[in-house]
Amino acid sequence: MPWTKDASMKHFIAAIENPWLVPFDGSLTEPPRNFTAPADTGGCKKKLSETRKAIRPFQRKLYAAKQFSVLLVFQALDAAGKDGAIREVFEDLDPVNVNVAAFKRPTERELRHDFLWRTAKKLPERGDMAVFNRSYYEEVLTVRVHPEFLDAQYAGSPPTPDALWPLRYQAIREHERHLAAANTLILKFWLNVSPAEQARRFLERLDTPEKRWKFSMGDIRESRFREAYDEAVLDMFNETSRPWAPWFCVPADDPWYLRWQIADIIRQAMAALPLSYPPVEEIPAETTAEVRSLLNSRMIR
Repeated sequence: MPWTKDASMKHFIAAIENPWLVPFDGSLTEPPRNFTAPADTGGCKKKLSETRKAIRPFQRKLYAAKQFSVLLVFQALDAAGKDGAIREVFEDLDPVNVNVAAFKRPTERELRHDFLWRTAKKLPERGDMAVFNRSYYEEVLTVRVHPEFLDAQYAGSPPTPDALWPLRYQAIREHERHLAAANTLILKFWLNVSPAEQARRFLERLDTPEKRWKFSMGDIRESRFREAYDEAVLDMFNETSRPWAPWFCVPADDPWYLRWQIADIIRQAMAALPLSYPPVEEIPAETTAEVRSLLNSRMIR
């Protein structure tokens, strides 16, 4: 559809066809339990390669026209495959306008600001794509599961949870709606790994010398909070999946299926945007001839 002042980002997102879209009406009653790829799915690695190539023309127009920006948020439990997905999905894209930001434990300075501050500094400008490896959603996931982290944010006197989480959900919704109104395409991905596959990957890290550096006892301890994380994820989906900033809960046990699905969602969304190259400078025919003659003369050796 052509871009008009009355159009909004939700119209472009509505063009995406994908089974893993999280509902916008807060109707989920339990955490999604789809961890594996559909039985009839095959050739995902090849499909991923083809999909990456299909994204590139849209990426070039995005960069050239400076009409829109793209924010891609990746959230998951440990060992779900965020790093691998980000690496593979963006491998063939031009790095000139793809910026990856990884958000780990907040610094003391970051803790002295509101919870959106550190990610706001990494938001994409128009023409760029920003990839968030974790994000402000940690503040309603990890911090919710471990409310003791709030002590560092509120100097020992944090608000009560019943008051805090609704306020944070509201802040996130308003933040994302503002970004969408400013022509930012927002797509959020939850990489849904099963407890069994997560355990298998932890064992692989433990037993494989070249992967041993990834193993952490902290990850093992954190995996014991799976039930609490499932509850936090359910509320996060219901409170923050919206038509202008949707969540996609993608099965993560098969890494190539996961990567292909993420790439295809990005491809569909960017294809729906009314991207176009900027108008070219009009040059009179006689001037064009002079310029062509000048440039040809410079190529003569």
